[in-house]
Amino acid sequence: MKKIKSGDRGSSAKSSAPAKNVDEYLAAVAEPARTTLNRIRTMIRSVVPPEATEAITYGIPTFKVQGSLLAFAAFTNHCSLFPMSLSVIDAFKNELKPFLASKGTVRFPLDKPLSAALVKKLVKARVAQNELRKNR
Repeated sequence: MKKIKSGDRGSSAKSSAPAKNVDEYLAAVAEPARTTLNRIRTMIRSVVPPEATEAITYGIPTFKVQGSLLAFAAFTNHCSLFPMSLSVIDAFKNELKPFLASKGTVRFPLDKPLSAALVKKLVKARVAQNELRKNR
């Protein structure tokens, strides 16, 4: 997995300087959210293609494969996953119903990540979407 640097934007992690990469972002996140986001990151990494990259985009960790794939972040009272696709959220709306906070945000407790099966389904769907977009 390649890691790329991105611009200097604000971070959701609590630190004085914006994170330059995902490792810095996660290091600045307090427990238990850090462990939860590390689990989410591991789940995502297990599914994305080898050419996927990680970056800080709009201040949060983002996976990219032929464009932004999905992102995740820690906040004061919850963690969020951003699938970056309303059609993917709609396709999994029954499984995501307890976690939907807004149209494009999947919100879950600081100390309890989403199930690995659900995260992997979301990632696979987003990879397939980006692949289709690339082949148009």
